Amino acid sequence: MVGLRDWATVYLKGIAMGSADAVPGVSGGTIALIVGIYERLIAAVTAVDPSRIRRVLAGVRPANVPDARAAFHEIDGAFLLVLGAGIGTAVVTVLSGVNYLLATRPVATYGFFFGLIAASAAVLLRGVTLDTPRRQAAAVAGFLLAFLASGVASAGLGSSLPLVFVAGAVAVSAMVLPGISGSLLLIVLGQYEYMSGTVSRAVDGLAAFLTGNGSDALVETLPPVLTFLLGGVVGLFTIAHTVRYALARARAATLAFLVSLVVGALRAPLLEVSTRLAESGESWRGAAPRFALAALVGAAFVFVLDRYSATIEY
Repeated sequence: MVGLRDWATVYLKGIAMGSADAVPGVSGGTIALIVGIYERLIAAVTAVDPSRIRRVLAGVRPANVPDARAAFHEIDGAFLLVLGAGIGTAVVTVLSGVNYLLATRPVATYGFFFGLIAASAAVLLRGVTLDTPRRQAAAVAGFLLAFLASGVASAGLGSSLPLVFVAGAVAVSAMVLPGISGSLLLIVLGQYEYMSGTVSRAVDGLAAFLTGNGSDALVETLPPVLTFLLGGVVGLFTIAHTVRYALARARAATLAFLVSLVVGALRAPLLEVSTRLAESGESWRGAAPRFALAALVGAAFVFVLDRYSATIEY
């Protein structure tokens, strides 16, 4: 019998995963490995399919309740709900803090992100071999995709709802992959700062609504937040399955592609800092020490984390 203490532990593990997923370069999947729930998470996510979802929803009719409970148990629904609550709590909290840091300390914040990403790439590259043309082509494709996408995003893709939906699908699907950060992919798509600001305003708007101080901010931020979440649900049960299938069929080439995405994404924080410096009139020479120090801190964090995560198995 699972007790309250066990569910509290799952919730806290979700908070740890969500905290990692909210910062670029650190993967919630890696945290899941460290805290010992990665295999259960993958089993639960891959057990979700349209048939079981229909059976669970059919439980609104009393006659279907037993079968709905069985389907809910088959997908480990209680585990997913409690873990998801912990992840959501952490993501909202961390993104609100990051939004403040991006507004007040952008160079150091992006420097920290750069260190996280660079160290993650270094750790992941240890498991990549490029000894065949297929793997080399996958690596080049992954690098170019992230590198070019970063440049396009920095030029101003905007934050339309369709793009927010895609960003949610891509970012959340990365949650099930150790070493690949969803927030990193948001930076590549140019949506990280936008979503962190939107989440922060949504939290403030909810607080204002609950205290009777108006609902304008909440109404303004609900469409992108809900669109992102919807994209995340779709991505978790489509893109994530696709990537897992690719890893099963062509593990080495797929891994080379995914890790090269991380390497190519190193361009993104540099472009973000360059944009901020151009706006403020500051030069890279003046900002470099702050950027480098923060990058070293970020890199050290990843290397310490990697020491405790042991060997990552996909």
